[in-house]
Amino acid sequence: MADDKRELSERKKQILKAIVDAHIEGGGPVGSKAILAAGGMNCSSATIRNEMAELEEMGYLEQPHASAGRVPSELGYRFYVDALIERYAMTTHEIAQINNLLRAKMGELDQILTAASHLASNLTNYTGIAIRPRAGSASISKFEGIYLEPDHFILVAVAASGAVQTKHIHTEFGIRPEAVARLTESLNAMLAGLPAEKITLPIIMELETRMGPDSGMVGLVMKVVYDLLSELDAGAMQVSGVDHLLQYPEYSDTAQFRELLGTLEKKDDILDLVSISDGEGDINVLIGSESRVKVMNNSALVFKPIVKDGKTLGAIGVLGPRRMDYAKVLATLEGLSGNIENLIQPNKQLHEGGTPDGTSGG
Repeated sequence: MADDKRELSERKKQILKAIVDAHIEGGGPVGSKAILAAGGMNCSSATIRNEMAELEEMGYLEQPHASAGRVPSELGYRFYVDALIERYAMTTHEIAQINNLLRAKMGELDQILTAASHLASNLTNYTGIAIRPRAGSASISKFEGIYLEPDHFILVAVAASGAVQTKHIHTEFGIRPEAVARLTESLNAMLAGLPAEKITLPIIMELETRMGPDSGMVGLVMKVVYDLLSELDAGAMQVSGVDHLLQYPEYSDTAQFRELLGTLEKKDDILDLVSISDGEGDINVLIGSESRVKVMNNSALVFKPIVKDGKTLGAIGVLGPRRMDYAKVLATLEGLSGNIENLIQPNKQLHEGGTPDGTSGG
C-alpha cells in the first residue's frame, strides 16, 4: 500500500468509483475502454489510462497481470466505502421481507438475530452472521423457577445483557411448587447481579440454609448457573449461507476456503472483533487485513451491533469477498437492525432474549 497522501481530484474519484463499481459487478480487471463505455466521463481513453496509472501509484488500484485493466486495492475499497459509495435503494420486495421481522412471533433475541442474519444472507447473496458478543464477567439479573412435576422444574435466567436462557432441571428426589417458589426468591435475593467469580462458598451455604429441607436443589441449580454464566461470557455465533461464497472465484482455492470455514466454526476470532466494538451501534466495515484475521485477507466483514442503553446485546453481519456490494450490504443491515431495535423496545411484548413463560431457550 502506498503512502501517497495527495488529495484525489474529482476526476480520480470518478474513475476510482467507476472501477470499483465495475469490479464488484464483474469481478475482473477494469480497463479505460470499459470506463468510457459506462458513460459519464468527459475525457479521452488516454487521459483515463494516465489517471489509472496515478491511482495505482498512490495505492488505490492494483494491476493483477500485464494488461491494461486494474482492480481496486484494499485502500481503494476503503476510500470507496468512506467517501464514494452511493446509497442503495431497496426494492419494495426487499423492504417487505425486512419489515416482516416486526410481525415475527419470536421471543428470544438470539432467535431474532439468527433470522435476521439468514435474511441478510438471502438478500445479499453472501454469508450471514448472527452474534452474541462476549459479555466478560456476565451476570444474571433475574431468576424464575417454574414447577412442572415432582422431579422436574424449569429455571429461566435473564442476563444483564437481556439474553434469556431456559434450563430444564431434573431431580432424583421429590420437589414441591412452594420449594421452587422459595428457590426463585432466594436466587434473586442472593445471586442476581453477581458474576461467577463473586458467587462464593458462603453465599452457596446461605442458599442451602434458606432452602432448609429442600437444600438438595441448590447443588443442581448452582451447576446450571455456573454453566449459564460461562456460556454468556463465551458469546455465540450462528452462520448461514456459507454456500453462497462458493460462487465467487475468490473462494475457488479449496485450501483457503477450508481455512475460512475453520475460522467460522471456531468463532473466536470473529467474536473478538465484534466484542471489542465501541458500543455506539455504528456499522463496522472491515476490509481484508483490517480484520487482523489472516484467512479473511481476501474477504470483507460488515456487521451492525444491536445496542440498547449503551450495551451491545448482539450483532448481525455479512461476510463476503472484498469486492462485495457494500451499498446493498449496508442498506440491508441498517434496515434489519432498525427492525430488531424496534422489537426490543420496552413497550414491545417481547423479552430481549426469551419468552417470559420459559417455554423456549437452551
